[in-house]
Order: sequence, then structure tokens, then C-alpha cells
Amino acid sequence: MSIRHTILGLLHYRDLHGYRIKEVIERNFGHMWTINFGQIYPNLKKMLAEELISVREVVRLGEKGPPRKLYSITEAGKYEFTEWLAISPENGMLLRDPFLMRFVFFGFGDKNRAVEIIDDRIGEFQQQLKKREENLETWERNDIYVNLMAELGVKMNRLLLEWMEESRKRIIESETVSAIA
Repeated sequence: MSIRHTILGLLHYRDLHGYRIKEVIERNFGHMWTINFGQIYPNLKKMLAEELISVREVVRLGEKGPPRKLYSITEAGKYEFTEWLAISPENGMLLRDPFLMRFVFFGFGDKNRAVEIIDDRIGEFQQQLKKREENLETWERNDIYVNLMAELGVKMNRLLLEWMEESRKRIIESETVSAIA
């Protein structure tokens, strides 16, 4: 997924600062993609240099610390974004999750620890599902594409949660866990 184009897309909605960009991506696209500040700020810097975005400092009244940098999309940024939208998406993985990669190799480790890790993940997915379901009503007021993506997030969350719960049950019931050859 293109970080720069995701940022440009978000800036179509409203001006944002770097922390808020990360927060919006995690909240709304967490079922597809994870991101860290080490990816956001270098991209913002590069896009500023390419004049795809602009920045202004905003003083936070009543708060200490430096002014926030608020990023906006420029006409050049809108043009690049429109060009990107017109290109067929690149082929890629549906899920990119470090937990799933680790899961494949649980057979080499302690079964009880694997179940503990799965339990932790189930708890995380239950919390995510609750948030997504609460936000679904808000997303219904957006355009059809945003709404459909929000629905996909809820459905994927439910599916993965169901799969993890079933996997946990089968692992506990299994006599041995064999590794792939």
C-alpha cells in the first residue's frame, strides 16, 4: 500500500498533523494495514519537498510544547492522487499480520504459550470489533466507498475472530501439533 497516496487521500478530507494521520490510518484501515511514525514523517518530508503538500504551524492554545504542523494537500498533490487512483491496483497480500506468520510456527513451541498468545489476540480482536461496530454508524454517513470499506473491516474482524476462537479450541483438543514439512 502506498503511504504517500494514503496520506494524500486523507488530506482530501481535511488538514491533519502527523500524529492524527497515524491515528486515522490505524482506526480506519487497521484491518488492512499497519503503520508507524517512522513511515509517516519521512513521507511527509518528501511530499513537502515535492510540493504535493504544504504545512503550517498551529499554536495550541492552553497547551505547552511546540506548535503543531498541520499538513494540507496542494493542487499538485491532488493531481498525483488522481493519477494514482486511475491506475489498476497492484497485486498484493490480503493480510499482512505478524501474528499469522508466528501462528504457522507454533507447532515448534510450547502449546500452552501458543494458546496464551491466541487468547491475547482474541481479546484484541474483540476490542477492535467493538470499536468498528460503534464507528459503523458514523461511516454510514460517508460516501459509498468509505462505507463499504468500513463494512469490510467489520466483516474481516468477525471472520478472523471466529477463526481464532475455532483454532484455539482445536489446538487445546489436539494431542500433538505437527509442524509443516
